[in-house]
Formats: sequence, structure tokens, C-alpha cells
Amino acid sequence: MSDNNDRYVIGVDFGTLSGRAVVVRVSDGAELGSAVHEYTHAVIEERLPGTAIRLGPDWALQSPEDWRDVLRVAVPKALAVAGVSASDVIGIGTDFTACTMLPTTADGVPLSELHPDRPHAWPKLWKHHAAQPQADRINAVAAERGETWLPRYGGKISSEWEFAKALQVLEEDPETYHAAARWIEAADWIVWQLTGVESRNVCTAGYKGIHQDGRYPAEGFLTALHPDFGGFPATLGQELAPLGGLAGRLSEEAARWTKLPEGIAVSVGNVDAHVTAAAADAVRPGQMVAIMGTSTCHIMPSDELAEVPGMCGVVRDGIVPGLWGYEAGQSAVGDIFAWFVETSVPASYAESAAEAGISVHEYLTSLAERQAVGAHGLVALDWQGGNRSVLVDHNLSGVIVGQTLATRPEDVYRALIEATAFGARVIVETFEAAGVPVGEFVVAGGLLKNSFLMQVYSDVLRRPLSAIGSEQGPALGSAIHAAVAAGAYADITEAAAAMGKRTPNAYVPDAGRADAYDRLYAEYRRLHDHFADGGLLHRLRAIRNEATA
Repeated sequence: MSDNNDRYVIGVDFGTLSGRAVVVRVSDGAELGSAVHEYTHAVIEERLPGTAIRLGPDWALQSPEDWRDVLRVAVPKALAVAGVSASDVIGIGTDFTACTMLPTTADGVPLSELHPDRPHAWPKLWKHHAAQPQADRINAVAAERGETWLPRYGGKISSEWEFAKALQVLEEDPETYHAAARWIEAADWIVWQLTGVESRNVCTAGYKGIHQDGRYPAEGFLTALHPDFGGFPATLGQELAPLGGLAGRLSEEAARWTKLPEGIAVSVGNVDAHVTAAAADAVRPGQMVAIMGTSTCHIMPSDELAEVPGMCGVVRDGIVPGLWGYEAGQSAVGDIFAWFVETSVPASYAESAAEAGISVHEYLTSLAERQAVGAHGLVALDWQGGNRSVLVDHNLSGVIVGQTLATRPEDVYRALIEATAFGARVIVETFEAAGVPVGEFVVAGGLLKNSFLMQVYSDVLRRPLSAIGSEQGPALGSAIHAAVAAGAYADITEAAAAMGKRTPNAYVPDAGRADAYDRLYAEYRRLHDHFADGGLLHRLRAIRNEATA
């Protein structure tokens, strides 16, 4: 271990709006310096950059050049902030938003850089939900054929995932589909950029690429969806690399970008949520990590294999080698709060927040937390971004019930916070009803800084919350994986114990509030189950799409 005191690794987290790099000491996980680079193009939702080409409803794209810029800008800056010599860095690890998928040439050139005027040539971000019709058909055909992989994904695959997105491209732009020699998750593409060697990680392949028991869905199933879809798995790569493994060595070009030594270890790609489990030292069975930001992803290792309804998936070795890894999620959490503040808060509230020297979110929170549970008379469904778990339907939409002429912005804001907590409780209860116990609920992500929100979650869930000890959970997790890939630790569990950080029982439920929330949760479940079939909400979505086409 003494050899690790003067050795460092770098973790790079590619998020929805920015990428961040952190320099971490191998011996104890100390974070010595970090830097953030905001994406120039952010999320491309309305029109293609530099063109008048408009995108349809529920589209969300990104630019690969923004990702390269993170390597060029954030990594050298983090190193400078840390005051660490590049010669002491032994490895670099990366993580990405899952379901961010791009078509490329055989040597990894994004088709968007060859055909910038074709929307389907661009990488589709996780929040691209325009492939819901394709996902619906995949689910229907899989259920009809009795495909054995379907129960491992809770009975439905998501419109966010690889197969639905690729099928959308095939049906709407077959020329682009057939021009793609590779379809690759950005998590693997960025590692390809760093090493010059193509690799595919077991995590994204399992959760987002329907890879189970050593294979992708059968050709017969795929051709039942579309005659030209049978060869799609050939573009995904067949050899999967284990998490914490060595993907390759830093190439000469990538060394120039990052200002790191050529030849250092590059770990196998990973997903931002899944890699955070290592950062929280929560890689043992029953430790559920909720990574709460714009959306929430729930990750949990287990030694039990079960079919949990509405889950995003269960994958062998999907979080740490040797265990089953479960994933669930909520499509929008922080995004819901941001939407409300941007669209529904009066100017007077913004002025009061400015006078107090705080954000509008903080101001609304300060008003909302003064209320007794249920005093606002509201209950809401947290479906403004659709429902990822347990209904797996991104054509669902938000509902707020109980508003009167006396309803104030802080009432709605609190009801939205509570709705996301109720959604998390549905997920936990669904796991436990399926025989997969949740022993510890660990919170990570940007929303951890809102202590009122955390207390609401503890009260609603009726259980203590543990808290990750880092503000850079994914980047720290990627650094931990880099340490394993570089040979500093034998495996992820050993590295997480040395470098991960977690505070147990950071929030403890209040019995009185928990009892009051049980009553509100019962109403949430009634509302949830009433609108779950999507009938009314789907009809409204169809009317909107027709009106805006």
C-alpha cells in the first residue's frame, strides 16, 4: 500500500451537460483536484447545429466533439489544480450517461461528423425518447414469442435503449442505418478514443444492449421486427470486457489531448450510475445506490437472481464481477424541479431569492420545508419525463391533483419533491416484493446537497439514508476502476474499501412524518395505478405530436 501513496489516477465523468475530471490518490481515494468543462452544444433538442433542420418531439442529441473537449480541457486543468505531476499518474477511467449511442464507421468516426445534416447520424442521448413506438413493438413481439430475456428487464425494454434507437433509425433513415459499421455506446466510444482500440463493456451491453447469457437477441426475433434488422448485433461487438479490466493503453494522440503519459492504463468503460457504487463503497449485496441528479438511477448488487417487474434489468457482473447487478430508475427528478422553476415561478419569488442571496430552488425549499406533511393538499405523479420504473413508458406525463386558487408555488414544489420520493418507494417495494431485499439505501448525486429533499426521502421510505462522501461520485468511481485496471488493487471490492466514501445513517426518518406520508403515498399509488395504462396520457401526447408536427 505504501507504493500507492505517491501514485494517482484520474476519473472522468461525462454527464448530460458537462464533463468533469478528478485527480485521486490511489492509497486512500483523496480527491486532490477537479475541473469541469461545459459542453458547447449541451443537449441538442430543437435543431441541428449550424442548420435550419428541426428535430421532432422527444429528440435529444449530443456532439462527440464536446466529449473530446472534456479530455483536452478538463483533464489537464484538474491535473494543474491538484498540483500532481503527470508522471505520477498510473491510469485513467471514464464513465458516461448510459443509452447515449452513436453510429460510426469501422474505425470509429461518428457519422454525424461525415453527415452533419442528417439527424439520425448524430449520437442519441439517454433522454431521446422518440423511439417509444419501436420500443412498444419490440416488447409486444418479444412477449408474443416468449423471448427468455424479456423477464430480466422487468417485462419491458425502454425507448432509451440501443435496440429501440437503432430500429428507429432503420425505419426512418435506412441510408444512415446501413452506413453504420458500428453502433456503440458513448461509454465505449470514448475509451476507443483514448486507446485507439475498440472494446465493449459488460455493463452497457447487458443493461442497454439486451445481452444475456452470452448472446444478443436471436436473428429470428430481430427480423420479425424488420427484415433488415437481423444483422444489428454484428455492429455491437461480441467480446465483452469485465468492469475494472484493462481496456488498453493511452495512445499517443490521447496523451497529447490529456497531457498524461502515453501508455498508462485505461480502464474498461462504464456507466455513470453503476460506477458510483464503488465510490460509495456500496458494492455488496443489498446496498442500493440512488444516484440523484437530472434523473435518478437505482443500482444494487445482489447474490439473488429474480425477475423484478418493471426493472431496467438484471445483469451478471453488471456492477461488480461475481454478483448480479440490478438497475431501476426514474426518468426525471432534478429535471422536474428545474422545469417547474423555469416555467411556473413568479418573478417576485426570483426577486426574493436574489435579495436573500440564494437560488430560486433554495428559496422554494425554505418555504416548503415549513409546511406540515399534507398541508398543501396536493399529490403529484413524477412522470414529466415519462416513467422508467416500474411502468417503463416514456409516453406517460406528469399529473398534479388538488390545486385550488389558494395553491402557491412552494406547495407545488414540495408536492413534486414528494412525488419523486413516492416513485422511489414504488421501486424499493417492487424489489422487496420480488424477493430481492434492500438492506441499505445510499444516496449520491447533485441532489444530495438539498437536506430537506433527503429528509423527505428518508421519511417517505421509512428507512435511514446513507450518503456518499464525495461530490464527484461517478468520477471517483471511474478513478477507482482505473486503479484496479492499473494493478494497484486486486479487484473493485478491495479498491472501493480503500478509496470509496460513505456516511451511514446520514438521515433518519421521523416516525410522525413517516406515518403522515403513508397516507399521501396511498393516494399516490391510487393515482399511479389509475393512469398506469397510459390511455388518457397517451391520447394527449398523440394530440400534441400531431399539433406540433
